[in-house]
Parts: sequence; C-alpha cells; structure tokens
Amino acid sequence: MGRKVILATCSLNQWALDFDGNLERILRSIEKAKSVGAKYRLGPELEICGYGCADHFYESDTLLHCFQVLRKLLESPVTQDIICDVGMPIMHHNVRYNCRVMFLNRKILLIRPKMLLANYGNNREFRWFSPWNKLRHVEEYFLPRMIQDVTGEDTVPFGDCVLSTKDTCIGSEICAELWNSRSPHVDMGLDGVEIFTNSSASYHELRKADHRVNLVKSATTKSGGIYMFANQKGCDGDRLYYDGCAMVAINGDIVAQGTQFSLDEVEVVTASLDLEDVRSYRGEHCHPHVEYEHKPCHRVKVDFSLSDCNGVYLPTHQPIEWQFHTPEEEISLGPACWLWDYLRRSGQAGFLLPLSGGVDSSSTACIVYSMCVLVCQAVRDGNSQVLEDVQRVVSDVSYTPVDPRELCGRVFTTCYMASENSSEGTRNRARDLAAQVGSSHMSLNIDIAVKAMLGIFSMVTGKWPQFSANGGSTRENLALQNVQARIRMILAYLFAQLNQWALGKPGGLLVLGSANVDESLTGYFTKYDCSSADINPIGGISKTDLKSFLQYCAEQFQLTALKSIMAAPPTAELEPLADGQVSQTDEVWSSHMKRHLFAYKTGISSGLKHHIHSYEDLLTLAQGIVWCKCRLSCNCLNLLF
Repeated sequence: MGRKVILATCSLNQWALDFDGNLERILRSIEKAKSVGAKYRLGPELEICGYGCADHFYESDTLLHCFQVLRKLLESPVTQDIICDVGMPIMHHNVRYNCRVMFLNRKILLIRPKMLLANYGNNREFRWFSPWNKLRHVEEYFLPRMIQDVTGEDTVPFGDCVLSTKDTCIGSEICAELWNSRSPHVDMGLDGVEIFTNSSASYHELRKADHRVNLVKSATTKSGGIYMFANQKGCDGDRLYYDGCAMVAINGDIVAQGTQFSLDEVEVVTASLDLEDVRSYRGEHCHPHVEYEHKPCHRVKVDFSLSDCNGVYLPTHQPIEWQFHTPEEEISLGPACWLWDYLRRSGQAGFLLPLSGGVDSSSTACIVYSMCVLVCQAVRDGNSQVLEDVQRVVSDVSYTPVDPRELCGRVFTTCYMASENSSEGTRNRARDLAAQVGSSHMSLNIDIAVKAMLGIFSMVTGKWPQFSANGGSTRENLALQNVQARIRMILAYLFAQLNQWALGKPGGLLVLGSANVDESLTGYFTKYDCSSADINPIGGISKTDLKSFLQYCAEQFQLTALKSIMAAPPTAELEPLADGQVSQTDEVWSSHMKRHLFAYKTGISSGLKHHIHSYEDLLTLAQGIVWCKCRLSCNCLNLLF
C-alpha cells in the first residue's frame, strides 16, 4: 500500500525587521498549505526577521522580537495539525546561530542550527553567526519563559538532528549547505532520511537558476529521496533581489516548480508524493550499509504522520521539465521586480533617470518599463496588494493601472541633459525612446551651470581651461569633461527632489543609475556621474548582455526606438563636436590605449619606460585618448601594470 504525502514549500517576500508583516505572510503561507492538505510546511531562511538585517542581528531586540513572533505562531489556530518549519536567529550559550525551528500543535520539536555558512559573493554570514560544527551532536536548549508558557516545555533538542515521524524521516539543510561539497543530505540519505528540506535566501544572478536546479536534482539522483527547496523573494532591504524558484524533487526529477520572478508576496508550491517511490528507488540503486560507514543521525521522534489512510488513491505529481528564462528575460524581469519592491517600500513617488540616448541609460529605462508591464499584469490578475501599493505611490486611491505606458507617465521621469557638445542624434534618440515607454520627459541645457563652475575657478586662479581641440592640455581637457558629467548628477538629484513639488504633487523621485559592470571592472566611468544614484538596476550586468537585452525589448515591447540606439556608436559627448558631428567615442581607447599600455609594460628594454613617470605622461603618450574618465583619482592603470 502506498504512503502518499502532501508537502508544501514557500517563497515569501519578507522585509528585514518587519516582524508584523513577516508574521502575516508566514501565517498566510501556512493557511494555503493546509488548504490543499499539506502536513509539512517549509519556509525561507530567517523568514521571521528577514535575511537582510545586517548588523541588527547583533541587537538583542532582534532576537527578542523573533521569539515574540514565534509565540504568536505557536498560539495561532492556523498552525495546528501541520508541522511548521520556520527560520530565525537564536542565541545558544551566548553564540548566535542561523536556525530552523520545527513545531507542531504548540510544541517545539527541535531547533536545527546552520552548520555551513555562506561567506562568498554577497554573503557575509560569518560576520553575524557561527556555524554549528558539532557533527551528530545534540544539546538541550532552554526556551525563553514566553515560549515555555505556551509549549509547557523547558528544553528542546538543539543541534544536528532529524525529525522522525510515524511514517518517514525528515532532515534539514539551510541554503549554502546544498552548495557545499560536503552537503549534509549525503550522510542523512545514507542513514535513511527520506525527505530533505532546504530553506534559502538565494539571491538572483544571471544564469544561476540552472545551477540551483541541477543541485536539487542531483541531491536525490544518487541516493533517492524527496527534496524541498524554499527561498526568499523580493528585495528585503539590501542591494540584492531574491528570486524565489521554490521547488520539489523526487529521485532526481523536478515535480513542482514555483515562479522565479513574481510580484506576489506569498507563493506556496505543493506536491503529492509517494514515499514508496523513494524506498523502491533506494532498494534498486543504493546499499548504504554495505558500501559505507557513517555515524547515525540523532532522531527526534514525533507522534504524527504525514500520510493517512485517505491518501491511498491520491494522485502523485509527475516529473516536469524546468522552464528556464533566457538571460534577456532575466534582465527584464529580475531588476524590474527589485525596482518595484524598492519603490513601494521607499515611500517615494517614482523614478528619475538621466536619459542620454545610449545603450546603458536606455537599458535602465526599459527595465522601468518592464516593471510597469509587470505591475499592470499583476493588477489584471487580481493582486490587491500591488493595486494598493500603486495607488499609494501615485497618491490616487481611485487609480487602476491598465496601460504600462500610462503608468510610466505617472511614476517615471526621464531627462536629457544637453551641453554644447551634445549632438542632435542622441537628443532625438532619447526623446523617441521616452515617447515609446511613456515617461514624463524633459530636455534641458547644462551650459549655464558649467560656465558658472568654470567662472568660480577662473575668479580664484585667473585661468580659464580649454579643450584639447582648442589648444588646451590633457589636464584641462579631462577637467572640462568631468565637470559636465558631475553637474548632470547634481541636477538629477535637484530635479528628483523638487520636480514633484514644481508639479504640485507629493513625494520625491529616486535617481536611477546607468553604469554597467564592465565599466566598474575596467574603471571606465566618471566618479559622481551615472555611477552615482539611489539605485542602479544594471550595476551587475555586462555591456554584452545589455545589448542582447535591448534587442529583446525591441521585439518583446515593440520599442522600435531601440534599434537606432543600438546602431549608434557609444559616446560620452563631453568633448567639442567636429563640424556638428561626434568626435569622441567610448571605444577609441580600446585599440589605441591598449597599444600604448603594451608599450609601457614592454618599454624597459627599449628605454621608453624611463620617459613615463606618471599617469599624465601616459595620457600624453596616448595623445589624449581616453582610458578612464575618473582620471587622476583612479588606480586602474596601476592594476594593469
């Protein structure tokens, strides 16, 4: 006879330190899980307080409020008759741990601390937590009085242990433990654990989903079992976006897939599975007690079953093929969801983008447009939370967004900041794209501000710098370019703060940046220009991917203005035009400067190096060709030598 179980895993949009909101979303997910008959509910990592609490993890109040939320969960009738697995920080023997807490019917079953911490990429867990490095070791944890009053328990098991129900055995992994070469699920599987759970706060990276899915599948391919993966979603207050992708796998096959990009705050993914499928698979493929020696897991017994006699005829989920997004779709959807979260939580009225008519700023504009598409779609799908947030952002409780372009006009302002060095081509490209996405567009000239700044310099020094084209030195040429770029940043913030006021509307605007990751890696950017903003949606995306993304947007959103933008040569337009035409392009340095760098590095034998003593000498050698627009404050060349 089969042993059918219904399991539920979640993706929740939790906010750092939003204890009331996080509690509400956890309860909603449990309620959804129970509505389909699930007997086990898994949530994301540190879901009670939010993953992005940073140094607030040091504060005792954070731990206290987590226990207050846990008490409300224990007392709630929603959590009865289902094993709930929630994440929170806990201090044990004056050491902070990142933990899972499993409870059932007002009783805490066990607390499982994270054993392998994430300390790579954007993760810094060693800053706040310690790993539980006592393999197969379990201690007694003395519960706070507020929890004792509810559960009637003084102590509960704390450590590396698994949960043994009447019909199966469940073991936990936490986020990075799946990615580790010594993942706990290996030894747990050899000891008969049939259901593995993983609660994560795995942030979005381009092309990362494939790796994540393969890890989950491989976890049960070798030795069988059921694997449940839960993840945080949304922006919980940091620079990162968590992309969901909750899933369930059995014996190497994915059987349930959650969305990767969604504006829904609570998503519950359930699967109906037969434990006998695991036992049959292992009987055929695995003989752990013959081939391996291992230390048994500490089992915490619970008088509860995930299956019942009514589930004999319950259909089981069948393997599915994971539907991956293309990189272009990921760029369109991931940053767009992140922008929406950031906007609705900031209390601001929208975004302001200095739109130059180039690839980078146009990519940022397309992401905002994609955000508006997602918002309109969510409202059409009946998402009341998104509708409420839109009405608050635009300060109109009667407003219902229907058309993405119309919504763009309410929340998105673009600004073309021309100078005497700007061409009609970039002005027209910026204007055409703004018209197609529907942004509120303005065009202004910065020459008055530039001349005012130079006038102050001239009053103090008695000198007026000139461009190289007009006989000026390299230093003068660089300074004149930088002052234009930095004035644009100042004006962007001025308009972001006061544009709504000038229109008689409440709130301010968030300034969007448009510096891509290639510029950051090579140093090819101007300090305090487009690299300076409230948020930068493309700060982690390469130029190559952005060009492919614009091609996707031109087809997906019918933004035909992008074709001329992609065809135009990239230019900063900071030097004088030659007969009305652009004379400065960003890629000139690519061939010329590399040749001079090679000459510098190999000039020891030729004696050339003796004539180059400074950054400025190298620029002179390169005949004024631009390498790095941050100029004398940059150490990019030192990194290359």
